[in-house]
Amino acid sequence: MRINRQSGFTLLEIMIVVTIIALLMGAAIYKLGGNVEYARHNRVAADVQSISTQLKLYESMNGFYPTTDQGLQALVVQPSSEPQPQRWYQLFKEMPKDPWNNPYIYRNPGQKNPAGYDLFSAGPDRKPDTPDDDWGGS
Repeated sequence: MRINRQSGFTLLEIMIVVTIIALLMGAAIYKLGGNVEYARHNRVAADVQSISTQLKLYESMNGFYPTTDQGLQALVVQPSSEPQPQRWYQLFKEMPKDPWNNPYIYRNPGQKNPAGYDLFSAGPDRKPDTPDDDWGGS
C-alpha cells in the first residue's frame, strides 16, 4: 500500500509569512519617513547655497542684486526693467525648484535680512511667511 503525501505550504503558513513581510515593510517605511524630511531640508540648503553663490557673482559684476520684481529669473534671463545690469551672464539655465516643486522665494531688500535679501523655500504648505518655511540653515 502506497501513501500519497503532497508537500507544500498550507494557506495558514503563507498568510503568516505575508503578514510578517507586511509588518517588516511597514516598520521600514516608518523608519525612513524621517529621512525623507532630512533629505528635503538638505536639498533646500544646497539649492539656497547655490543660488546665493550666483547672486553674489551677479552682485560682484553689477554692484547690486536683482530687485524683488526682477527676481531670481535675473539669473536666467537678462532683466529688462531697471536697474539693468551692465554685465550680464546667464548663471542658470533654469532656476531650481524646491522639493515641493515650487519656486524659491526671493526678496530684495529682505524682510528678515533688511540689509540684504531673503531667499527661502515656502516649505510643504507652499505658503511663505509660515512656520514651516525652510531657509536652508542648519
